[in-house]
Amino acid sequence: MNKDFVITEPEIKTRVEELAKKISLDHKDKELVVIGLLTGSFIFISDLIRYFHSSGLTAIIDFMDVSSYGGETETSGLVRIGRDVEAEIKGRSVLLVDDIVDSGYTLSTITGHLKLKEPSGIRTCVLLDKPSRRKVDVKVDYVGFKVPDLFIVGYGLDFDGRYRELPYITAIEP
Repeated sequence: MNKDFVITEPEIKTRVEELAKKISLDHKDKELVVIGLLTGSFIFISDLIRYFHSSGLTAIIDFMDVSSYGGETETSGLVRIGRDVEAEIKGRSVLLVDDIVDSGYTLSTITGHLKLKEPSGIRTCVLLDKPSRRKVDVKVDYVGFKVPDLFIVGYGLDFDGRYRELPYITAIEP
């Protein structure tokens, strides 16, 4: 673990609540479908949607299983959809949620895929943004934290299936 880079549990909690409030304001009078990209986003989404309740926002929740890493530390650039969204999104507002955006391949590919299903709009939300690694120009509407070019784990993010359970975010040398 890298003790020089840590986003603490209280910092995460505060930022997730701020994001939820902003998303709730932006979607108040809309039927929102939240689509999480598995597996890394599951803890983030759980916390995010609990805060929606206190803001009066209700949402349909669904998940997609996508991958571009395949157990490696670098993306292959090829995004594989293992499980597609099942919720009806035609004519509805969609919030696409992921744990981290670095190259941009996954967010760009999945946004394009979802547009074919004719939602009324798609916004994106990521807990972590690593802009120094961007390979594809992708718009992110809601960002929790910008992070340096380190290998990040914790709060749902893993390395080969480990470290997801950490209540904080840190960097490791894989």
